[in-house]
Amino acid sequence: MATVMKTNSQLLQIALLGNPVLRKKTKPVRDINDQKIQQLIDDLLTTVMDVNGVGISAPQVYQSYRICIVASHPNPRYPNAPLMKPTPVINPIIVSHDEKIEKGWEGCLSIPGLRGLIPRYTKIHVEYSDRNGKRIKRTFSDFIARIFQHEYDHLEGILFTDRMETNRDLISEKEYFKLLETKHN
Repeated sequence: MATVMKTNSQLLQIALLGNPVLRKKTKPVRDINDQKIQQLIDDLLTTVMDVNGVGISAPQVYQSYRICIVASHPNPRYPNAPLMKPTPVINPIIVSHDEKIEKGWEGCLSIPGLRGLIPRYTKIHVEYSDRNGKRIKRTFSDFIARIFQHEYDHLEGILFTDRMETNRDLISEKEYFKLLETKHN
């Protein structure tokens, strides 16, 4: 069983808004140990790190499988993001969530140049398999819960723009960076 990223992983092309793969509900992974699945996990890890993302899902690289990576870390788009090891998430389910919902800014590798103010649960209880097939139960809160829900939505064929309460909550990335700048000054 592979647990370490192999050196033969490659960068994958990102599917952009309008591509039908982003609107399809994904298929469960039947055999996590299949070399094709392990390679996809490695390639997703390589791709999300290369683009400095905090998450990526298989449909975003034209693969309709229930696989995503949650990879929170501080970066220019999310300077206060907590640091976590990039985590492969396979066949996830959101078991339950607390009632509290907060709006927060999100972007998407598949929708470059735009940011949306999206309502999400602040605390979620999830189950998923790791890349070795072990079933994991975890609770995520705040920003990591937001990433998980965003990536989970991709597996359901839902984009962050579908979650906006009003189109007035959509701004350009340039304006988003201006907002960030004013918050830090």
